[in-house]
Amino acid sequence: MSFRLTSGAIENIAGGGQPDKPVVQVLGCKKINSSTVQTNTDRYRLLLSDGLKSHSAMLATQLNTNVLNGDLDVRTVIRLEKYICNTIADNKRVMIILGLSVVAPGCDVQSKIGNPMPLQSSSSSAAAAQGGGGGQPSKPIQPASYEKTYRNEMPKLPTTPGGGQSKVFPIASLTPYQNRWTIKARVTNKGKVRNWSNSRGEGCLFSMDLVDDSAEIRATAFNDQCRKYSDMVEIGKVYFISKGSLKTANKQYTSIKNDYELSFTNDTEMTLCDEQDAGDIPTIQFDFKPIGTLESIEKDTLIDVIGVVKSVAEVTSITTRANKEINKRAIQLVDDTDKVVSLTLWGEDAEKFDGSNNPVMAVKGARLSDFGGRSLSVLQSSTVQINPDIPKAHHLRGWYDGVGCAKESQSISDQRSSGGASTNWKNLMEVKTQNLGYGEKPDYFTTKGTIIFIKKENSMYKACPSAECNKKVSENTDGSYRCEKCNKEYQDFKYRLLLNVNLVDFADGQWATCFQQQAETILGQKADFIGNLRDTNEAEFDAIFQEANFKSYNFRMRIKQETYNDETRLKCSTTDVKPLDFKEQSKKLIMDIRNLAAM
Repeated sequence: MSFRLTSGAIENIAGGGQPDKPVVQVLGCKKINSSTVQTNTDRYRLLLSDGLKSHSAMLATQLNTNVLNGDLDVRTVIRLEKYICNTIADNKRVMIILGLSVVAPGCDVQSKIGNPMPLQSSSSSAAAAQGGGGGQPSKPIQPASYEKTYRNEMPKLPTTPGGGQSKVFPIASLTPYQNRWTIKARVTNKGKVRNWSNSRGEGCLFSMDLVDDSAEIRATAFNDQCRKYSDMVEIGKVYFISKGSLKTANKQYTSIKNDYELSFTNDTEMTLCDEQDAGDIPTIQFDFKPIGTLESIEKDTLIDVIGVVKSVAEVTSITTRANKEINKRAIQLVDDTDKVVSLTLWGEDAEKFDGSNNPVMAVKGARLSDFGGRSLSVLQSSTVQINPDIPKAHHLRGWYDGVGCAKESQSISDQRSSGGASTNWKNLMEVKTQNLGYGEKPDYFTTKGTIIFIKKENSMYKACPSAECNKKVSENTDGSYRCEKCNKEYQDFKYRLLLNVNLVDFADGQWATCFQQQAETILGQKADFIGNLRDTNEAEFDAIFQEANFKSYNFRMRIKQETYNDETRLKCSTTDVKPLDFKEQSKKLIMDIRNLAAM
């Protein structure tokens, strides 16, 4: 079988031409290492031939899977769907492949096509003409400023604030070696301004995600640049950005597929692009992972996910290790793999979320956790879109309205895990027979229980009034209150609840500790009101505790063996308390019956 290459394409591109989707052959592939910039992503250089000439080309990192999958073996014939060509020092031309398709795999091509000769650069040709080929060897190539050549379009020439014009560079071509460039990019996500303070000083910063038709990149502005641009930047707008510092990206905090991230400097300039010139810049880029595949992905990975909101939990509150309360809300997402995953929203996102009418929800950069099998968490750097106007969202809308809403989907977030769980239903006998809490990490489970007794003694204490501190205060002789943790004295305090309750179900019983929010749910009153009753009306205080007995709830529990004063005991505490939803409880019982019948 013979294959026809685009003769003359290599020399045409090197000379500044823009042949449309040329067909070339891969003669070699080599992994290269940079001794100057360390990245966690491999880079590959291909040797390409058009049958007449051969020349090297760099493969964009997002195409590395083609090498790893064996799609670019020697002799493979490919079509260059998208590429750019840059001019570096000594008039050298470097091609970067941004998109390709395989015309014929190497195993189907018998041999090298044609008799290609290495393409000579214009600089080496000029040296040969002047010195007969016997002159001094050319200097090592040092990356310098780039001149962009687009296939099928001429470069845009934005006017800079200084009044001049500069060529637009694709994001994919940016490297730390460059310092004179301008990009035209759309802001797809913008983080909140954050203040920081450490031993070296204090300051502020905000980050944004940028995209053009070649790639994405994360950009961060600090201090003066943060104050200058934070109010100006709007999500969805297109901007010209010039001058900045590029460094190796920290992939732990972003799902953007770029080896580098951009930091604004004092020389950075950012101007709004006219709307008529912004239409060619794409919107946010997603790389969705089906929910059914999340169990095979390594935990702590940042992923893009899309699904239909199947159910929404109420807003709850947790206390962080820094003793700061933050609101959270659990959302169940389902897709056409018939799998459900729990996704957690935090803070204002949790409070304002509206899950009515089962919207389609797309999240870019959610963190995957093994908390309860597999679960997702939305980060400050994540982007959330409701009912986005993209094909995948339209497909899921039709699937859910047609068949998905009536299907019984399987949750991947309700399995037992030492890291925690969002459901993991157990009765109290199973908790003991399965030895929950005796591992290295705490176990989490959900149970339906009835409260039969609440200890009133030591059920509350006077705490530091600071919003970020819940430590117990001591009363001074002058009537003020001192917090040892904050090392401050206050004129007032706040009450904090700490209940010990005895729970039972049909199988067994369990003592558990309930903290502030869970205790207020059980007693039906706020801590300050109950504290005032204890001091002024003991009868009403006792009545509140009596009325709380013999009521049933769904408890989410944490259980762990702990040692205190050389005494080891099993400690069980509640992380969430919800009144019974009889409709949902009935659905669960029906599912339990069906599962038992299938055994």
